[in-house]
Amino acid sequence: MTDLYAHSAVAPRSLTGQPSRLYHTPLSPFSRKVRLVLAEKRIEVELAEERYWEQGPELFRRNPAGKIPVLRHDGMLLAESQAICEYLDETVPAPPLMPADAAGRYEVRRLCAWFDDKFNAEATRPVLNERVWKKVQKTGYPDSRMVKAGLAAIKAHIDYMHRLLEERRWLAGRTLTIADFAAAAHFSCLDYISDIDWDRSDLVRQWYATIKSRPAFRSVLADQVPGLHPAPHYAQLDF
Repeated sequence: MTDLYAHSAVAPRSLTGQPSRLYHTPLSPFSRKVRLVLAEKRIEVELAEERYWEQGPELFRRNPAGKIPVLRHDGMLLAESQAICEYLDETVPAPPLMPADAAGRYEVRRLCAWFDDKFNAEATRPVLNERVWKKVQKTGYPDSRMVKAGLAAIKAHIDYMHRLLEERRWLAGRTLTIADFAAAAHFSCLDYISDIDWDRSDLVRQWYATIKSRPAFRSVLADQVPGLHPAPHYAQLDF
């Protein structure tokens, strides 16, 4: 069996009659974003943990770019988290996670790019690389300068989110969208190791508490990384 840690209480079926399966890594924000959309759409899926850093041939067979997540669904192998999420929103329209108007869709895509590119480069990647993946992959000790820079960047991004939420109910507007799941996916990974300063913004904390309490978040909050326990408040809805 090539899939690592595959599990599912129910064998879900797609339109082709084949099980849907997501190849993922628990503390990957891109994997989590797709998982949140799948759960919000109530699409059942098997999870297969992928050690992407080992760069095995099966990973490249599923996605020539050698990246996760990859979703096997409806007879296709779907890659790139944003493309997967928008595909799911178009093929399973309820509940909608993209606005009906072009300006609204633009804002969702802009914010998804903000978190998946800018936030990831400045905060998620350096902090997780130093504090989690070096330990998991046994590649050395954390660089405190990288961690410090990442934590400072998180605070700057929280300030930006605070300004957005002063004028909006959700990050991109009046309704929950993929942008909220993109941001929450990154925040949840960092919160696993208690690297979010929740006292910096009541608005951001309230936003995260609201989205964290959704049923879609339950499986994400159940994740465990071997040898690395989550922060005590990680799975608490009142934190």
